[in-house]
Amino acid sequence: MTNPIDGAALLDEVERFHRRFNVFPHEAAYVAVTLWDAHAHLLDCFDSTPRLAFLSPEPGSGKSRALEVVETLVPQPMTAVNASAAALFRSVSSPNGRPTILFDEIDTIFGPKAGDNEELRGFLNAGHRRTGVTYRCIGDGGNQTVQAFPSYCAVAVAGLGNLPDTIMTRSVVIRMRRRARNETVEPFRARLHEAEGHKLRDRLAQWTEQARDSVMGAWPEMPESVTDRPADVWEPLLAIADAAGGDWPDRARESCVSLVEASKANDKGSLGVRLLTDLRDHVMVGTDRLPTVAILDRLNALDDAPWADLHGKPLDSRRLSKMLAEYMTADNEPITSRNIKAAGSVLKGYYSADLSDAWARYCPPPPESPLPPLPDTENVAWPALTR
Repeated sequence: MTNPIDGAALLDEVERFHRRFNVFPHEAAYVAVTLWDAHAHLLDCFDSTPRLAFLSPEPGSGKSRALEVVETLVPQPMTAVNASAAALFRSVSSPNGRPTILFDEIDTIFGPKAGDNEELRGFLNAGHRRTGVTYRCIGDGGNQTVQAFPSYCAVAVAGLGNLPDTIMTRSVVIRMRRRARNETVEPFRARLHEAEGHKLRDRLAQWTEQARDSVMGAWPEMPESVTDRPADVWEPLLAIADAAGGDWPDRARESCVSLVEASKANDKGSLGVRLLTDLRDHVMVGTDRLPTVAILDRLNALDDAPWADLHGKPLDSRRLSKMLAEYMTADNEPITSRNIKAAGSVLKGYYSADLSDAWARYCPPPPESPLPPLPDTENVAWPALTR
């Protein structure tokens, strides 16, 4: 009988291996990636598997190198660049065993010039859950039958920019950046270092088998601020940390809170949620109503906002009305413009009272330091609307 492996000490070694070749943006990333490596060996113990996403705004940020190091540590790695959804779901269904899919240059699949790729997106979304399957017609002509292909597998991706929201919300996101001049790493040489990684991989496989019973069916305690989809994403990683012991349970929860908060800061939500949030935090602060023309002026003047250039045109009253009508007032009526008296005239505009229920339901918590209130609208001479 082999001697039991110290899980905490082994995860420490895996983390050190990453640190030799990768410069991650913060300490939380090393913890998360190490736990993700281990979780890939225990997929059948969990109801879902988080995607691991190394993303950056520019090339040369270490994304591909991070994926290379992960490749040495996970079971049956399958490197995929421009792979089709059909190739991936057939690989996952292979009798030779389920691969860990490593998808580099994912921006070429979901980037602005790549089209929708709904089939691949559907595969990645379905494979997040253990019950996930992909249905395909098998056979020729009138002899076709529908067959369900299992899609559940561990997936790590690397690329520029962002991913579709449906994949981002299922991911542990590591925002990579170029190394500063004072940040150094050891060059990764496949002929030298793959063997080291494989030894760690084999020990991870042994330890995860040893820890399987304690992980199976575990319900790790989540940080109070982590709920819903982020809790689903992090549950397997926290279960691994609890099984390892040492300082990993505490470090894992600190990492969880840090990366979930960072994800919220980077997440602008849907365009509709962004509109509601900008109205609350920047446009209608300190006023109970505002004419549409004033709202548009203020929205289109916001820096770092999409409103001045929506598909080549600024936001107009028609688009504003259409977007807001998708949300409801507290009385369960669509949000619509109403008459506002201003400087002796009547203009169409929006009331804060009509928006307040949507703000409470959809927007993130308001900033701690609100902007100064806008002037009273009753005596402001706003320009007339164009329609």
